Amino acid sequence: MFRNGLEPWHLLVVLAVLILLFGSKKLPEMARGLGKSMRILKAETKAMREEDTPSAGGTAASTATEQPRPAVEPVNVTKVEETRPTNTTA
Repeated sequence: MFRNGLEPWHLLVVLAVLILLFGSKKLPEMARGLGKSMRILKAETKAMREEDTPSAGGTAASTATEQPRPAVEPVNVTKVEETRPTNTTA
């Protein structure tokens, strides 16, 4: 049933629908925005990978002796009670 699921004419129909919905002027802007977001995502994932791997000069023993970061202490937030004016007129 889905042996030939995505054929070239399917892509043409999808492209025609996109042009009809968004117009030919909006599509390049959308493609640029998608490209920028993909580059940002790629850079962030690369930075995360580099952050997770130990540095080239470090050894396994030096990474095992590192102290863990101290936990952040929770801060108690109390709401300020609103002062309501008392009605003094009778």
